[in-house]
Amino acid sequence: MFNISHIHHVAIICSDYKISKFFYSELLGFDIIRETYREERQSFKLDLKINENEQIELFSFPHPPIRPSHPEAQGLRHLAFAVSDLDACVKHLKENKIEVEDIRTDHLTGQRFTFFADPDNLPLELYEIT
Repeated sequence: MFNISHIHHVAIICSDYKISKFFYSELLGFDIIRETYREERQSFKLDLKINENEQIELFSFPHPPIRPSHPEAQGLRHLAFAVSDLDACVKHLKENKIEVEDIRTDHLTGQRFTFFADPDNLPLELYEIT
């Protein structure tokens, strides 16, 4: 039997490393743990701290294939971040010219949430935990 305690990381491959690095570290505010350039792969790997347990690994590769479709494709649908103040987060994104969907309410939990996209159109969710 597995003894899984939490998700360690989520890996994301971006099309423009500089833009995605700014988006995740400056705009979303994730702290940079380490940045590595792998010469043999012509690839950056940026480790970003979400909290004490979880991380995002942001990769760049020369000419990565694009995502075949939006959230309804088989595989990972979206990445959701828990937030305590959804309105403040939405305001911050809009002030930085990031399009944000209308806030909705999860009918099962009563919690509010919304979606937006990263620079490569990866669907991201903000889920308010009250």
